[in-house]
Amino acid sequence: MLNTKGSDKGIDDLVSSVGKEMEAVGAKLDEIQQLGRRKFAYNARDLDGGHYVNFIFLAEPEVIGKIQERLRLNDLVYLQHYQRLS
Repeated sequence: MLNTKGSDKGIDDLVSSVGKEMEAVGAKLDEIQQLGRRKFAYNARDLDGGHYVNFIFLAEPEVIGKIQERLRLNDLVYLQHYQRLS
């Protein structure tokens, strides 16, 4: 989930920059699904909603940790969730 509050970049630019960060550590992006902006059930950290994006990618298990560390440092990434697809 991306935090677009206070960002001068467009949504497509934000999604592209996050995708490039993932590729920089070894992920191979397969598909990007933009689910749009959704409101939260309650305000969290002064945010009332965020832009949801699914990045479908292939990567070795150790790369997932590198992606998490790198995106944790990015202020525009509000929340991360990973799911293994069979």
